[in-house]
Amino acid sequence: MTPQEFYELFAQDTVLALIRAVLMVIAGLAIATVSGRVFKRFAENRLSTHQIFFSRRLVFYGILGLFVASALNELGFSLAILMGAAGVLTVALGFASQTSASNLISGLFLIGEKPFEVGDIIRVGQTTGEVLSIDALSVKLRTFDNLFVRIPNETLIKGEVTTLTRFPIRRLDLMVGVAYKEDIGEVRRVLFSVAEGNLFCLDDPAPLFIFTGFGDSSLDIQFSVWARRQNFVALRNSITEDIKNAFDDAGIEIPFPHRSLYAGEATGPFPVTLVNPAGSDTDSPETGVDPKQEDP
Repeated sequence: MTPQEFYELFAQDTVLALIRAVLMVIAGLAIATVSGRVFKRFAENRLSTHQIFFSRRLVFYGILGLFVASALNELGFSLAILMGAAGVLTVALGFASQTSASNLISGLFLIGEKPFEVGDIIRVGQTTGEVLSIDALSVKLRTFDNLFVRIPNETLIKGEVTTLTRFPIRRLDLMVGVAYKEDIGEVRRVLFSVAEGNLFCLDDPAPLFIFTGFGDSSLDIQFSVWARRQNFVALRNSITEDIKNAFDDAGIEIPFPHRSLYAGEATGPFPVTLVNPAGSDTDSPETGVDPKQEDP
């Protein structure tokens, strides 16, 4: 058997063609994995975390797809027919899964716009949590009570998303009420003194004192202070306790709701009858009737 005849036999043998196709797929899988790792190292300081994650997947599946197509061609499948079938299948899937297509396109917008990144804390509606991943169809969150939440990308594009960790500092707004008899200037002095003594409160930006109006039972005040992002919870817990203690020391009253009742004329007294507690042996001073006495 001449080398040419051996080569033709090798080329026409179905089993050997199948082996070559399998080897191509294995080689493509290895090359795609290595290429993805190399791309990650190259783009580590150039792209954001979720951009690297998404682009690495594109590199991996793109290279693997080329090797799979070559393996199918080795088995005798026509790539033209496969591309045509893939086009028809894509159109059919597009009509059948419009929501998925919308989420996929929304995911591309999220990656390009970068309103948040992996590791940020965001609020979507009533859900607040840390971003675990930004995928093609959805964003995965872990809430503070350790729940896993999946949010479709379309929801994030159409709705309001608040990124709590976007900036290095945050403002805490405290709503404080004091009694009408209190001196507002003294209240201001005490509040600023509390902010100055709190370790988590920033001096720049300075605290903000706003008189918001006359409430039903109190003078309403907004006192706003700033803290570093990582100290926000510690500031919120500590400064409320500091304000309560400082008001107690200064004799400043934090009132509870009051209601005034009138009967008849505004200047007339409201009639009140005092009765003894049940089981008392003494007569009522107002009525002179023994509470234990039974009606005949």
